[in-house]
Amino acid sequence: MTDATAPAPAPAPADGKRTRVRYLILLLIFLLTTINYADRSTFSIAGDAAQADLGLSPVQMGYILSAFAWAYVIGQIPGGALLDRFGTKLIYAIAIAVWSFFTLTQGFSAFLTGGAIFAGLFAMRFAVGLAESPSFPGNARLVAAWFPGSERGFASAVFNSAQYFSLVVFAPLMGWLVHTFDWHSVFFVMGGLGLVAAFVFWKLIHSPVEHPAINQAELDYIEAGGGLIRMEDKVKKTSAFTWPNVKQVLSSRMLIGVFIGQYGINVLTYFFVTWFPIYLVQERGMNIMQAGFAAAAPALCGFVGGVLGGAISDYLLKRTGSLTIARKTPLLIGMLLSALIIVCAYVDNSMIVLVLMAVAFFGKGIASLGWAVVSDTSPKELVGVTGGIFNTFGNSAGIVTPIVIGYIVAATGSFDLGLWFVGLHCLLVIAAYFLITGKIERLQLKSAA
Repeated sequence: MTDATAPAPAPAPADGKRTRVRYLILLLIFLLTTINYADRSTFSIAGDAAQADLGLSPVQMGYILSAFAWAYVIGQIPGGALLDRFGTKLIYAIAIAVWSFFTLTQGFSAFLTGGAIFAGLFAMRFAVGLAESPSFPGNARLVAAWFPGSERGFASAVFNSAQYFSLVVFAPLMGWLVHTFDWHSVFFVMGGLGLVAAFVFWKLIHSPVEHPAINQAELDYIEAGGGLIRMEDKVKKTSAFTWPNVKQVLSSRMLIGVFIGQYGINVLTYFFVTWFPIYLVQERGMNIMQAGFAAAAPALCGFVGGVLGGAISDYLLKRTGSLTIARKTPLLIGMLLSALIIVCAYVDNSMIVLVLMAVAFFGKGIASLGWAVVSDTSPKELVGVTGGIFNTFGNSAGIVTPIVIGYIVAATGSFDLGLWFVGLHCLLVIAAYFLITGKIERLQLKSAA
């Protein structure tokens, strides 16, 4: 039995070959998201050296590591509304430039003294989070506009897998920078790279109907498969952001399950991009350069799992016609694998720990289809806002996880209970999708009477 709302297969072009500009757009989204996640993790790589140099306690570190997420969560709905109102290109380009500027300024934090050290670092991390808030809703809008439904799982998985690829590429680089120069250099290099990326994004990103390289065959293919190719046209005329419409999104049982699930998945994400390198140094006795390279191994497995999960999901969609089966099956398998992170609390051998972490992050990669689900289920008038709400729930994990683990380490002197905290959230994700969400389909807004 198929879902009635599953997107129809896009037709082959009647005349000539269609272009493949959508894959160029996907590559650009992937590279930008790679930089995005690397900027989030700068303080986790530089953190052990900065903690010793600046005299920060584990609890202070927990709050500094969480500062990004406080702002990121606050900015999600406003960021989504700005995207829906002014368009993806303008808002996203400004966001890249601003978060890169505040990443760079963290390199000057050694000039701060006393209580200003903690306050200044918290404020700069907060500013990075606020500026990054439109990024993933912007990615969701680009995927919804550029890809037919039958390719959306893969496209969403590719940009989402950038969170792992960023650490494969940048964790060793940042570890080398700290080891060879000092921890300040991480922020200077990553901030400068982001400013260059903002310029490249502005030059290369266009809506499907405005892109100079696309042909009509590809446009027809995307639109026939459910791609919202004229999404950017509408933002210049009107916006569907009204509180009654937002209330419909927030009261949808299907979306509530999706939102809770993303929170659970992101607990694992934020452990990895905040405490994981510090865990390798403090609990497993590695130096920062070793930790940088060791962190790349699970990240590489997460990247492979992310791409594989998207491919499996799209394959299942083509075979079954059911969005529900296609999105939920990889999620179940992935989260069961991710729960193995708990076993690390009972293993002494560091190599076995890294293998278990690699399996856990491979599973998380397979399960990371939340943004595909958002593209599938968001009301077409509120893709940005729905993505913002989704990311608000998801990134509340970025507030909770670093602080809770910081208190656990301060109280117990160990990360063991922190690993349990992370692993149990994998089971929460399964419960959210299978007990709350139900059938996956696009939400249709009801007009006001």
